[in-house]
Amino acid sequence: MLLENKVALVTGAASGIGREIALRYAKAGAKVVIADLNLDAADRSAETIQAAGGTAMAVAMDVTDEAQVDAGVAAAVERFGALDILVSNAGIQIVHPLIDFPFDEWRKMIAIHLDGAFLTTRAAMRAMIAGGSGGSIILMGSVHSHEASPLKAPYVTAKHGLLGLMKVIAKEGAAHGIRANTICPGFVRTPLVDKQIPEQAAAFGISEDEVIKKIMLKDTVDGEFTTLADVAETALFLAAFPSNALTGQSIIVSHGWSMQ
Repeated sequence: MLLENKVALVTGAASGIGREIALRYAKAGAKVVIADLNLDAADRSAETIQAAGGTAMAVAMDVTDEAQVDAGVAAAVERFGALDILVSNAGIQIVHPLIDFPFDEWRKMIAIHLDGAFLTTRAAMRAMIAGGSGGSIILMGSVHSHEASPLKAPYVTAKHGLLGLMKVIAKEGAAHGIRANTICPGFVRTPLVDKQIPEQAAAFGISEDEVIKKIMLKDTVDGEFTTLADVAETALFLAAFPSNALTGQSIIVSHGWSMQ
């Protein structure tokens, strides 16, 4: 029960990586706030945790909406009395060649990944400082926080930007016992990645199997996707780490796809 009596808010937690982290945190004893644009799906994730004997609540949250973010964090603190952990995980993917990328889609990507991380971090830090017990802020980066790939200009830009934000959080949060780290997964077989496979096959004129083998997994050491469990266990480790010794770091979980 590494997170017993801790309160964790996870964005984008109704599906994929966020849901797996929320379930893992609940198993470790945390009270979990499932924050997602899809409130019905968030409710179902919270119900799954409660059915297993855990404690959870769902909040509707568009991470690009300042009022919704602040209200969601306030609701978590009101319900559970504190906020100890934030996992800023909400994200989407849109792929186009850079020269064809619509500006409105660029702005949407940047808003969700960067504005969302800023707004949720700011609200969480305010709550953690007011609570006086410190906390852990975890941003969800990617191997694309360190590497580039074709067709993903705003995604790569945003994921690189998260590392800069993380370092500022670590510097400013240290005096309040707030740690900040970034998880940088490789390709995880989520709906977001499944959507990319046919898109990239069409863009590059290759088969979907070739996308998997020659683009997504070609640089791994074992030809394997990173799993939801791989990322969730890393998130648990970072949330439970007891001191500022581990802060301002990007942890790459990619089967060797990226080595720093």
